[in-house]
Amino acid sequence: MEDCLNEKFDGVKAKHSSLEVLQKWRDACCLVKNSKRRFRFTANIQKRNEADAMRRKNKNLRVVVLASKAAYRLINCAEASSHTVHEEFKANGFGISADDACFIVESHNPEKLTRHGGVDGLAAKLKTCTTNGLAMDDKELTCRQQLFGTNEFTEREQRSFWVFVYEALQDMTLMVLAVCAFVSLIVGIATEGWPTGAHDGLGIVASILLVVFVTATSDYRQSLQFKDLDKEKKKISIQVTRNGYRQKLSIYELLPGDIVHLAIGDQVPADGLFLSGFAVSIDESSLTGESEPVKVNTENPYLLSGTKVQDGSCKMLVVTVGMRTQWGKLMATLTEGGNDETPLQVKLNGCATIIGKIGLVFAIVTFAVLVQKLFASKIIDGSQWSWSGDDALMLLEYFAIAVTIVVVAVPEGLPLAVTLSLAFAMKKMMNDKALVRNLAACETMGSATTICSDKTGTLTTNHMTVVKSCICLNVSNDIHESAKKILVQSIFTNTGGEVVVNKEGKNEILGSPTDTAILEFGLSLGGDFQAERESTKVIRVEPFNSTKKQMGVVLELLEGGVRAHCKGASEIVLAACDKVINQNGEVVTLDDELLSYLKSTIDTFAGEALRTLCLAYMDLEDGVSADTPIPSSGYTCIGIVGIKDPVRPGVKESVALCRSAGITVRMVTGDNINTAKAIARECGILTDDGIAIEGPDFREKSMEELFEIIPKIQVMARSSPLDKHTLVKHLRTTFGEVVAVTGDGTNDAPALHEADIGLAMGIAGTEVAKESADVIILDDNFSTIVTVAKWGRSVYVNIQKFVQFQLTVNIVALIVNFTSACLTGTAPLTAVQLLWVNMIMDTLGALALATEPPNDELMKRAPVGRKGNFISNVMWRNIFGQAVYQFGVIWLLQANGKSFFGLDGDDSDLILNTLIFNSFVFCQLFNEVNSREMEKENVLDGIWKNKVFISVIASTVVFQVIIIEYLGTFANTSPLTATQWLFSILSGCLSMPIAVFLKRIPV
Repeated sequence: MEDCLNEKFDGVKAKHSSLEVLQKWRDACCLVKNSKRRFRFTANIQKRNEADAMRRKNKNLRVVVLASKAAYRLINCAEASSHTVHEEFKANGFGISADDACFIVESHNPEKLTRHGGVDGLAAKLKTCTTNGLAMDDKELTCRQQLFGTNEFTEREQRSFWVFVYEALQDMTLMVLAVCAFVSLIVGIATEGWPTGAHDGLGIVASILLVVFVTATSDYRQSLQFKDLDKEKKKISIQVTRNGYRQKLSIYELLPGDIVHLAIGDQVPADGLFLSGFAVSIDESSLTGESEPVKVNTENPYLLSGTKVQDGSCKMLVVTVGMRTQWGKLMATLTEGGNDETPLQVKLNGCATIIGKIGLVFAIVTFAVLVQKLFASKIIDGSQWSWSGDDALMLLEYFAIAVTIVVVAVPEGLPLAVTLSLAFAMKKMMNDKALVRNLAACETMGSATTICSDKTGTLTTNHMTVVKSCICLNVSNDIHESAKKILVQSIFTNTGGEVVVNKEGKNEILGSPTDTAILEFGLSLGGDFQAERESTKVIRVEPFNSTKKQMGVVLELLEGGVRAHCKGASEIVLAACDKVINQNGEVVTLDDELLSYLKSTIDTFAGEALRTLCLAYMDLEDGVSADTPIPSSGYTCIGIVGIKDPVRPGVKESVALCRSAGITVRMVTGDNINTAKAIARECGILTDDGIAIEGPDFREKSMEELFEIIPKIQVMARSSPLDKHTLVKHLRTTFGEVVAVTGDGTNDAPALHEADIGLAMGIAGTEVAKESADVIILDDNFSTIVTVAKWGRSVYVNIQKFVQFQLTVNIVALIVNFTSACLTGTAPLTAVQLLWVNMIMDTLGALALATEPPNDELMKRAPVGRKGNFISNVMWRNIFGQAVYQFGVIWLLQANGKSFFGLDGDDSDLILNTLIFNSFVFCQLFNEVNSREMEKENVLDGIWKNKVFISVIASTVVFQVIIIEYLGTFANTSPLTATQWLFSILSGCLSMPIAVFLKRIPV
């Protein structure tokens, strides 16, 4: 079976599968009872194609808008020097309508923008201030929302419970059974009268309704879980100036007139216009499909919702929100595209198809044998030309049995069990601070063999403070006044952070943890952030880049002159310096002795697990413009700062747990190698036989050298995003590892994309990193990553348990009905009974086994890796062992049941078939318990903690008692004696010691 699955259903990857591959496996699923249910949690290929078509249409967005709309408005613009504003907008003090504002950005029409007075004029017409943002009370906020709309996108409405009932009724086999029930009612009532003749038909109808409502309830609950998770995925915050102060707002709270602050990695939350900023480069590929970045500045100020800030930072005036934006229209289509199906879903769809084909053959043969037996008996009686209503009912019953065999044989619940297990795991992982964006990540993480982790914020707390410094060649805090002035200027101007006044009127530092630590250091020196900013004019900014590992700024000083400041990785910035400020505040040549002193200081700080940064400056000649690159050498070193970022509690234990689980943890960081090694040893990552290497050295290695050292690399320091990507690619392709990678920056996106599982940081991560990731670690904690791995293994193992259980039921039910039909001419399990068995093994079995929570034993096993068989030899051993036992019990009852229990009389066959049915169900119930562990002998460990499992088993027992004792007329059963009940239960119970025996057989 595994070979057959690999041949036709193995092309789908955990992510980035092409639409052709997704369509291919759908075409291979030729036997589907209910396509609406089977393919519910898979990608909607039609909607995906529509979204692609929309992107192709948007390629010309900057040049062409909808022709009729554009032509109409441009004609109006040409004919009139002023535009008309709708009365409702004019009455509320606005100088522009929502549609006109939308057209300005959408059309990229500079003439239209100029006609409104440019960006400042448009801001005035939107009743906002480009400095302080919107100033409004609740009444005005409501008015603005009503006129301009909210920044929300149209989504598919949550389907009601009755839609799921309708979809469950679309099952082809259930519809055929419903027709059989209807015919049975007509013929039965005609021959035997009411109500006796209606019992068989009503029994089938009741069973169908029970199956439908239980299935619909399960599916509806799953959809609600996915709905809750979708809400979590869309919680995106952005920095906004409103009512005079900076604050974090949800992007869904934005309104036209808001002033938004964008930085590298942010997603543009609405259509807007550039106000001010530096080196802004926008990636519009998500909207237009074009990979070439677009430069945004005062000449080209248009910013489109859904695009990403690739470089630079800026302030933006929000102009259009929600469904008026092109992104809003695209999102409405994208949300209907659905999530990609997971490889396990596809494999189990294939498994269901293969078993379904086998079941169909058995059903046809069973029906043919039963009909042949009926014809043979009539020929022997000489009544082959005389057919009564009872004969017609008998044929109908045979047909119903054949159809029900298909119902039982086609394990429609297999692929849906994956979804159920994933939905359950995703909900629980959300409580454990892990938000799953890509469904396949849950199951893939269970196979992970390597985790490439960032250091800062993942292994460490990301709460940074400057604890040591060497300013002006002096490790003490005694800094010369002239040098302090340059230092404070460097700190407050060359930063991605800000010191702002919050609602309470207190200073608040905004920015990355590194920027915050440096700004706090500047404030502790007595510096004034606003005063420093106002005393200089920024000419050019080069934001921090993880490739260059530094950032720079060029300033025009009020007293005259131009100065460049540089800050970044100590050894890199120090290498660009040829001078240094000494203890007297004088600039002197950086000779070998001073250089050696500074390098030893860096090593000392790094050896104490401190992050080190070097600050430097240089005075430039006049005539420097915004287009002049910041110099790469000739700087004067101001000093070195050492930043403490403590290791997170519990990380060392988590790393040890990974090692015991066969998962190798590697640290990939941009920090100094000595800092990285110190932290890695503290975390337990770097061992005596491990290698610590720097990115530049790694790049220079030949393929032969890489092949030798990559398995031993435990720490990579001073790595660039390309180094990280290269390492991940080699681990995946050359060494066959299943790789999980953490990332937080924009430049981490390629590695996150390349990895089997991309893990983005929820606190420190940019929106670009989160978009590229499969899982968002909400608390940025490495221990949470280990929890994700544990849940991943739990999902994988739970689905294996369910498959083992369901295949056992499939095999026994098929063989019992087939052999009985061939040998006795009757089927011991009727249509109603088989429908009940189908519900036990399908919906209820999935609920019980696919929702088992993880245990610590999971992290003591070796990972499955990339090439492990899903249906393992252990599973086949358990399946065939239990199937042989169950078949033996049922065949023993069929052969000797009457004599053993002293059954005679007209109802002896009915009682025997009831006993067979009851024993069969209890064998499944106890086998369900056995399936909790595939190799561990103690299957009762922790069973009482799983309330879902206990509830399913208890409710199944209660319903079984009701079916046997009280619903005999409809279910073709007869009440059993205490001895017969005891035998049924003991038959099931005996499967537990047999399971222990089977688990001791090596495979």
